Amino acid sequence: MVTEVALTADFAIIILSATLAGFVAKRTGQPTIIAYILAGVVIGPAVLGIVEVSELTELLSELGLALLLFLLGIKMRLDEIKHILSPIVKISIPQMAAVFAAGMGVALALPPFGLLESFIIGLAVMYSSTAVVIKMLNDKDEATSLHGKIDVGVLLVQDVVVVIILAVLAAGRPDDLAEVATTLAVVLVLVALITVAAVTASQSVLPVVFRRIADNKEVFFLVALSWAFLFVFVSDNINLFLAPLGIEAYLSIEMGAFMAGLAIAQLPYSKELQDRVNPLTDLFVMVFFVSVALDLQAAQLLAHWQEAIVAALVLMPVKFLVFFYLLDWQGFDHETTFLGSINMIQVSEFGIIVAAVAFEGGFIPAEVLGFMTLLAIFTMAVSVYFVEFNHALFERFEPTINRWTGAGAFEGGKREYRDHVVVVGYDEVTKNALPLLADRYEDLVVVDRTVSHVDTLEEGGYDVIFGDARNATIRKDAAVKRADFVLSSSVDPAVNEALLRDVDDDATVFVEAKRIEHARTLYDSGAHCVIMTPYLAADRLAEYLRAYLEDEDALVEAIDTDVELLEAPNSLPAPRDRLGGGLDE
Repeated sequence: MVTEVALTADFAIIILSATLAGFVAKRTGQPTIIAYILAGVVIGPAVLGIVEVSELTELLSELGLALLLFLLGIKMRLDEIKHILSPIVKISIPQMAAVFAAGMGVALALPPFGLLESFIIGLAVMYSSTAVVIKMLNDKDEATSLHGKIDVGVLLVQDVVVVIILAVLAAGRPDDLAEVATTLAVVLVLVALITVAAVTASQSVLPVVFRRIADNKEVFFLVALSWAFLFVFVSDNINLFLAPLGIEAYLSIEMGAFMAGLAIAQLPYSKELQDRVNPLTDLFVMVFFVSVALDLQAAQLLAHWQEAIVAALVLMPVKFLVFFYLLDWQGFDHETTFLGSINMIQVSEFGIIVAAVAFEGGFIPAEVLGFMTLLAIFTMAVSVYFVEFNHALFERFEPTINRWTGAGAFEGGKREYRDHVVVVGYDEVTKNALPLLADRYEDLVVVDRTVSHVDTLEEGGYDVIFGDARNATIRKDAAVKRADFVLSSSVDPAVNEALLRDVDDDATVFVEAKRIEHARTLYDSGAHCVIMTPYLAADRLAEYLRAYLEDEDALVEAIDTDVELLEAPNSLPAPRDRLGGGLDE
């Protein structure tokens, strides 16, 4: 009981201190990641010592990283990144080799480290921080930009490599090369199997399941999380399945979570899930960064602090230059090359994990683990500011960058919406308008969160995004900011206000409202036309009454014509068809 109370108190202190630090960071315009790390340093053994690493903090921080990878997986639609898969592979492998050589060389040049220790340090510094880069890309809404996709793709390749390295180190000092080869083979087979399982599920089981539950937001969210934790469980307990075969292996839960997200990402419902997972991910990621700092022991941390600073000052520019050269080599434009490179200059949190596993396996002493911890924390902390102000830095150094880069010949990017139509909702209001707009505009995309509507629209040849337009992710995916015309059949003022905030000043916006006061607010916010269906119905009723009073037969004919149109099997009528039965002529 006392232990449970202590764990609860520690967790409360972590949440309160991180929240306070994050609030101060937001008020002062500083990145929240730095605030979380500093909060962990202050409450941890290095300063006040009021909270120590426990099973609870380790579990929550590990779940934070897993959920972050799950969120990343949800965003990775294969049809959206296949155009950059080839350059990602061509960048990742030489990048890791070059940074490994640089890290090992720097360590060898520093007096405290021998050959084996330098080799481990080289292995530990190859990776950039998945947690930092993805968190910053999400915060800046750049995860789906070209440079964001490149960085994420490279990080995923690095994560696969680090899983393999961790599996080898976790086995301890090998007796011979045959043991190393066996461990590598087992890990590669496991990664392949879990990938095949995820892809197969995304094509068979998941479409059936999610089609039935997608209209229920709560069940949809819970089933998606359950799917993620199924993969986390399998990855974390992989030895339970391998024990009967006499095999031991290691597979990170982060890899399992990512594969679970990747499977869901291939469904048309993934966009809706992203904004629902974000708040939960933010909570656990906050605990993760605090927990990273809680691991710091003052004696280990400061044993080689001067060497850590020297290594950081050398490796950050080296990482930038390596990425910069490789992205330019693949023909990306100046801005993509610069932004993609400057985001990746830090040493990963996985560098600490690699060092910790190497320490447990007897490869390095505790002081080298402290060196790697300080190196990773220092580079992560500094890099956050470079990522935060990456666009300003590019604008400042653009003339110099242009002289050192190529012409940017990469043409593999997918086409993006621009000067198009965004239609929110598919109902009696919009279905008559869709053909008219499609005839006028080259690109038209519909946002709707009813599965049957999505199926109907896709059969009609329209681009469809499944989701709620209140979510910023959905609006961004529909490129509302670049639309020329926006039509919304939603009567929710929050949806229409969000659309009006996003659209360009030159865009034309038609929205719907139920109440007069809502219509006035929407007009004040910039709407060009507010459709009020009850009042339109009243006008139609007036037309029917007028026809009845003048000629009863004309009324019957008009109603029969309207009913015939409403009952027509074609749910997407031709532009010439409309209600009215001749009353509007």
